[in-house]
Amino acid sequence: MARRVFFSFYYKGDGWRASQVRNIGALDGNAPCSDNDWEQVKKGGAKAIERWIAEQLVGRSCTVVLVGEETAKRKWVIHEIEESWNAKKGVVGIRIHNLKNRNGNSGASGENPFDKLTIQNGAKKLSSIVKLYNPFGWSSAGVYENIKDNIAGWVEEAITIRNGY
Repeated sequence: MARRVFFSFYYKGDGWRASQVRNIGALDGNAPCSDNDWEQVKKGGAKAIERWIAEQLVGRSCTVVLVGEETAKRKWVIHEIEESWNAKKGVVGIRIHNLKNRNGNSGASGENPFDKLTIQNGAKKLSSIVKLYNPFGWSSAGVYENIKDNIAGWVEEAITIRNGY
């Protein structure tokens, strides 16, 4: 049975790329939030967004952060990572910038979002624990295949790493 995971990503910048990964089928991911649904959630303000994120994390064993060019700059992605880690869920990152978007373009790699968070009272960056994979491939299709072949293992590894802390 596939693991139930939460996918975290910057919707506006990487929604198309993220949908490719979510549709691989190796994991049971959260249902996509439509533009209209997300706008409704946002209208409720920060507390409503925090509540929505908390609800999405229920029953998930791992958060998969799909990292594009702007991901590390997104407040709610950082919040999702922090909440996942604090809830003792596995956390893993996958760079998706080399997957083509709807216009057929790849993007820049962007910063590591796990550099933005620390544990042990600020003594250690989360990036020293959580892995961020940069799938290889000569083309978008090759990168997709690399993710498809490895994502389930990466999730299992992230859960094992988290269970060690």
